[in-house]
Amino acid sequence: MKGFNLEDYQRLRRSGRKIEGISAVLLPYDRDGRIDEAGFRRHLRRTLAAGLRVAVNMDTSYVDLLTSEEKLRVLNWTAETAGENGFVAGALPAPEVAPSLKAYCHECETIAKAGGTSIIFPSALTAAMDDSDFMDFFHEVARSTRRFLAFELGQMFNPNGRMFSTRVLSSLMAIPQCAGLKHSSLDRDTELQRIELRGRERPDFSIYSGNDLAADMVEYGSDYLLGLSTFAPEVFAARDRAWAEGKSEYFDYRDFIQYLGWIGFRDPVPAYKHSAATFLKLTGGLACGDPHPRAPRRKSWDRDLLAEAARRLERLMRASSRSAAS
Repeated sequence: MKGFNLEDYQRLRRSGRKIEGISAVLLPYDRDGRIDEAGFRRHLRRTLAAGLRVAVNMDTSYVDLLTSEEKLRVLNWTAETAGENGFVAGALPAPEVAPSLKAYCHECETIAKAGGTSIIFPSALTAAMDDSDFMDFFHEVARSTRRFLAFELGQMFNPNGRMFSTRVLSSLMAIPQCAGLKHSSLDRDTELQRIELRGRERPDFSIYSGNDLAADMVEYGSDYLLGLSTFAPEVFAARDRAWAEGKSEYFDYRDFIQYLGWIGFRDPVPAYKHSAATFLKLTGGLACGDPHPRAPRRKSWDRDLLAEAARRLERLMRASSRSAAS
């Protein structure tokens, strides 16, 4: 792995860049373990109103636990709520469907029919492929949809995740239908390698940071597609505007995001969805702070950490309002 020094980071830093933010929206549940449709639609509208795009049927939406029928319902609700804003949706065969190329292509076709852009989730099928088979897989997916995103996912999130070789990355960038890559290694240097490769091979190819532990990656050329942004979409949108406008408030928002990321995404990382639900309940965004009935859960004292984060958020937004009014 190439090591980047401070001079490399300074060279890649892009002040004033307009950041594209996509929020992986939490799918809320009620106390009876049922999907909270009304809460989901409200959170979609809130995220869109903040100025972010939305992604659904992601890890943050329990895509690996949802049935085909549940995923279709989420797609339809999102299409109705997002309208012309469009959306991104995870393409992963449901648990009751054996993973196959045909099943993946069907997922992409279903998402496109609903008006969304597919992002290809890993599975046991893709994890078992060598690089040649993996590249063939993406080329076949490209034949089934006009636009998709690839997803490089670390195993701390999903045991089927994998980092892509340079050969695979170059192959993806050569596929016109592949518009970008969500990169979730939680490693800055690895992400910077993708940014530099993009610059050499396809400048219009988007690199969406999935690093919930490094709020500064947007400074170096990454956009983002993050589950962390579902905790507080307005803070992310305000951070992005401040960066584009060269305002020093950027650092206040960035530091809070970093703080929230370290709390929400500490080990075990998959339990971040319970943290997100708890935080949204504490801040008035959801009626219930429970995750999917089969999702990992945090300890009870996690609520105290998130309550302190909620108080910091309130102070940050009050200070932001005073600054905007002055």
